Amino acid sequence: MTIRASARGPASRSFPPSSRSTRETAKPRERAFLAGIEFGARLRNRSVPQMARQAAVALSGSESAAPAAVTLEESLRELRELALSAGAQVVGQFVQRRDKPDPATLFGRGKLQEISGAAASAGADLLIFDHELSPSQQRNIENVVGTRVLDRTQLILDIFARHAHSREGQLQVELAQLEYLLPRLTGRGVEMSQLGGGIGTRGPGETQLETDRRKIHRRIRHIREQLEKVRRHRAQQRRRRQSAPVATIALVGYTNTGKSTLFNALTSAGVLASPQLFATLDPTLRAATLPSRRKVLLSDTVGFIRNLPHALVTSFRATLEEVERAALLLHVTDATSAIAQAQEEQVEKVLAELEAAKPRLRVVNKIDLLPEAQREALCDDASTVHISAVRGIGLSTLLERIDQVLEEDPLSRVRLRLPQAEGRMLALLEARARVFSRHYQDGFVELEAQAPESVLRQMKDFLVRS
Repeated sequence: MTIRASARGPASRSFPPSSRSTRETAKPRERAFLAGIEFGARLRNRSVPQMARQAAVALSGSESAAPAAVTLEESLRELRELALSAGAQVVGQFVQRRDKPDPATLFGRGKLQEISGAAASAGADLLIFDHELSPSQQRNIENVVGTRVLDRTQLILDIFARHAHSREGQLQVELAQLEYLLPRLTGRGVEMSQLGGGIGTRGPGETQLETDRRKIHRRIRHIREQLEKVRRHRAQQRRRRQSAPVATIALVGYTNTGKSTLFNALTSAGVLASPQLFATLDPTLRAATLPSRRKVLLSDTVGFIRNLPHALVTSFRATLEEVERAALLLHVTDATSAIAQAQEEQVEKVLAELEAAKPRLRVVNKIDLLPEAQREALCDDASTVHISAVRGIGLSTLLERIDQVLEEDPLSRVRLRLPQAEGRMLALLEARARVFSRHYQDGFVELEAQAPESVLRQMKDFLVRS
C-alpha cells in the first residue's frame, strides 16, 4: 500500500528488506528512499508531471503523442523495480501532491526537510526522485537533504552501465552518461576560460572545471568515432547477410515483457532472461526456422521505458539499427501489466523516432499468469497472437503467423518433376521446403511442395507447368 501526502502533510513509509539473489546479497546494497510528486488537478491521475515529461516529448517531437495516463502509484512501482535492478534496497518512499512545482527544489524546502528526516530514520544512503531534475534542482535538493540524490534518468543510466557487457554496449552507455554529466558540472569554468572577455570574465586562466569539460568533449568525440566504426562494421555484416535471402525479425517492446524468454524459446540461444529491468542491452542475432522451412534471423533488442532518456536513444542507434533494418517487428507486450496501453504507446513513440515503419505483429506474452477464465476468453487475430514464452503456449501459432505475414522470399505452392539422380536438389527441397506429396515413376520424382522464391529459382528447370 502506498501512503500519499497532500501539500500540507508528509507521507513516508519504510519497507522491510526484500529478498534478492544470493549473488547480490553477498555484498552490502545501498539503501534507497523514493520520492514522487504530482502537480495540479489537470494531472491528477498522471505519474509524470509536465516538467518531467520533456524527455518523452523530445522522442516524438509533439505534445500530442504523450503516453496514456499512468497513476502515480504505478509510476512509483516501476521506479521501485528500477531501483532493485540497480542493486539497491528500497527502504521507503514519499509521495506528495501540490498545485505547481517549486522551480528551485521541485518539492519545496519544507517538504524536502521532511523527506530528509524520513530517509534518515530509514537509514537511506540515497534519495531517488521519480522525475528528471535540472542540474540546479539536483544541487539545491542535495544542499537541503544532505544526501546523495539521483533522478530517474540517472538511475536508468546506472542500470545500463551495470548490464552492459560488450565493448559496444559499454561505449554507448558511457556516451549517454557523459552527455548527461556535461551540463551538471558546477562552477564558472566557461567564464574563467582564457577565451573569455569583458567584466567578470578575467581570471587566472583555464580552471579545473574547464579542463574537465574539455576532457569530456574529447572523450565524447572519441566514443562517437568508435561507435561509427561499429556502425560501419554492422553495415558490412548486414550487406553480407542481404546477399542471401534471410529476413531479420526484431523483438521490440517495453522492458521486462519477456522478449529474451521468447527469443530463447524460438532459437534455443540461452541468452540471459531475467525479471530485472533492462537485463538485455547487447543485441543478439540467432537463426530460426519457420514452419515453411524458411530461415530467418531473430534479433533480441534492448527494452524501452517511459521517459527513456533521449541521450540513450541517440547513443544506442548503432544497436537499434537492427530494428530499423528488420523485415518484421514482433512487438512483445505483458498481458499482466495494468499499464500495458501506456507501455505500448511508449514503444511506438520510440519506434517512430527511429523511423521504423515496418510490418509488425503484436505478441501478448505471459498469458499463463492470467486467471483461467480470462485466458480462455483471449482470441488471436490477424495482427495479435497470445502466448506464454516460458510455458511454450501459442509458439506454433506465432511461427505460423510470422510465415503468413513475412514478405521477404515469398512462398509459392508448385509441382515439380525431378530425376531421382538429382540428389542435391532433392536434399535442398527436404531442407528448405514443405513437401505435401511425392510419387516415383520411371526414374523421376513428382512432388507437390511449398517453397520460397530463392529455392524455386534453383528449381526452374523442374517446374511442371499447369
